[in-house]
Amino acid sequence: MIEVLFGESEAASMKVAKSKAIHKIEDGSTAVLGRGQRSLPRPEHTGWMEGSPDEVICLGFLLDIGDIGEAVDSDYRKELIYSLYARGAWSENEDMDRELRQLCDVYCGELDRLKSFLAAGEDIRIWYSSSPYSLCGFYHLCSILQSCRNKISVVKLPECVVKPKCIVTLYNWGEVAAEEFAGFLTEERPLPPEEIRMYSSRWNELKKDGSHLRALVNGTLLGVPETFYDFLIWRRLGSKPIKQARLIGDILGSTPVGVSDIWYEKGWIFSSSRERSRLLRIQKTNMQDSSGKDEAAGVGLNGDSKGMMNRFAAEVEIGRAESRAKGFDEVYFAPCGVGGSKRQKQILLFT
Repeated sequence: MIEVLFGESEAASMKVAKSKAIHKIEDGSTAVLGRGQRSLPRPEHTGWMEGSPDEVICLGFLLDIGDIGEAVDSDYRKELIYSLYARGAWSENEDMDRELRQLCDVYCGELDRLKSFLAAGEDIRIWYSSSPYSLCGFYHLCSILQSCRNKISVVKLPECVVKPKCIVTLYNWGEVAAEEFAGFLTEERPLPPEEIRMYSSRWNELKKDGSHLRALVNGTLLGVPETFYDFLIWRRLGSKPIKQARLIGDILGSTPVGVSDIWYEKGWIFSSSRERSRLLRIQKTNMQDSSGKDEAAGVGLNGDSKGMMNRFAAEVEIGRAESRAKGFDEVYFAPCGVGGSKRQKQILLFT
């Protein structure tokens, strides 16, 4: 049985669940436990998955973000995926940077492996959830499976799991431990050809929509404006300065809607043919850390942006009078994720 998942974390857990090797890898606060260990992990053990890790396919194209009119193996998708993961020290390390640039090629290789399994007549089991990235991946996969005659089944992540002493809410398969996957096989059901065609049709509708962001609205996957999630940021912003990491963490903790921290941090880069028009209002203030050095304490300040700020000079003048009337000091405008030099800036709110 070939297992198909749409995220790195969940695919890695599935590989462990289908592993016959005895292994334990520890790295700081993280640990990966393999089947056959003498001491079982603390979470409820529901058995291991049959098969081998080679039967696990990861299609982590993150299709809820960006222009899905572009092919998954296009340069656009490759650059988008790279830009999502290339943050901080990861992009500064040459080996890591090289690996990140090849990440989309890895997913394309996984898709080719899946097609080989399909040609060989293998049974396929798809694990998906209601998170936008997973649902988009599932719809896209259905568009590929239309002409297949293989036996195909799906396991949709339930909204919650009832434990002896609590109820656990789940948002994506990445939250499920390797030793718990087998317990969800009771949720497996066949995926008939008619349903595959229906989901494929929905994928084509999303492509025609042309939006660069997709979200689940009242149970329906829709193309939405790129500012769709901004109200979650507004809700957490106050009059006091707040660091980007703390703001994003608060949003993810209070409103887990299936969107990763990457979207809130780097939403401005996801348009291919045009620059983002969504702007941030930035207050000019002296921010210093405990060592006395200037600190980029605000949201989304990530490098030199003078050229981009010049292109938005008109917006600066439009918003300056309004911002001063609201009690702000000197105010600048910049595309989301851009803030000029790191000196004396604190983002206050989205516009």
